[in-house]
Amino acid sequence: MRISIVLICLAIWATAADAQTLKPGDSLSISVLQDPKLDRSVVVDPSGEIAFPLAGHIRARGLTPEALEKILIAKLKDNYKDDHLDVTVAIANSPKDIPEEDLKPKIFITGEVLRPGPYIIRQPITLMQAITFAGGIGPYAAKRRIQVRRRMPGGDETIFMFDYKAYEAGADLEGNISLRAGDVIMVPERGLFE
Repeated sequence: MRISIVLICLAIWATAADAQTLKPGDSLSISVLQDPKLDRSVVVDPSGEIAFPLAGHIRARGLTPEALEKILIAKLKDNYKDDHLDVTVAIANSPKDIPEEDLKPKIFITGEVLRPGPYIIRQPITLMQAITFAGGIGPYAAKRRIQVRRRMPGGDETIFMFDYKAYEAGADLEGNISLRAGDVIMVPERGLFE
């Protein structure tokens, strides 16, 4: 009888511990007592990472909030004189709390386009189609320096360069790559002499 009770208690404890591990889509509230400017909400991205100022990209998938707190303290402590850094990580919501629309695959377009922002992709699209979704290139865009940033499975980031002017002239047709969920398209502002 005692063994059954112990096994049931262990199963409940294991289930509760698993429920508190971080997963993609979790929204986290992170606060640093010594520096309130760092307080923010972050979302665990599809690759299982978060980005935090002064700490960079951190793998959060599978960690508990307490384990993530320890990693953040270790990465941030060199930036502060105080030996004891107080960092708090709390799960604000999990994927089951997020509206279904927010879980659909998206690409992100930023910079000199008419309508920057996230765009849900329902079918395969190319870079030029995505720029069209965003209303086209803005009047101050650096047309020769458009970037597509893609996070690879190992955590590395790959950057694809695209020359819009060459594409318009029919010279750079290979640059119109197919996009994947999570790709970030950056259309920079042109420089003074561009």
